Amino acid sequence: MGMFQTREPRRFRRVSIYTDENKERLQRLVNEVRREQGELPEEEEKFDPERFKGTFINYTPRAQKHKEEGSRLGWPLIIVLIMALLVLWRFLMTGVR
Repeated sequence: MGMFQTREPRRFRRVSIYTDENKERLQRLVNEVRREQGELPEEEEKFDPERFKGTFINYTPRAQKHKEEGSRLGWPLIIVLIMALLVLWRFLMTGVR
């Protein structure tokens, strides 16, 4: 009967070559306990994107100029575009120039 039995495939088991997760987890726990005891300084703040929001504009004159001027599409340009679309629509519907 051994000839007709199908073997189950081996289970996937990821083995990390370069890092040891158990060792890292143990080191984090040890550091946390040392911090609580006061042997290590407090951990630095986590990354907060809100802290850096808007700082890029301060260092680039082109971005500052764009921010001060605002959008270049104003009401007059939008009105002209709408009128051009209406003329195009009329030409397409009637076929007369």
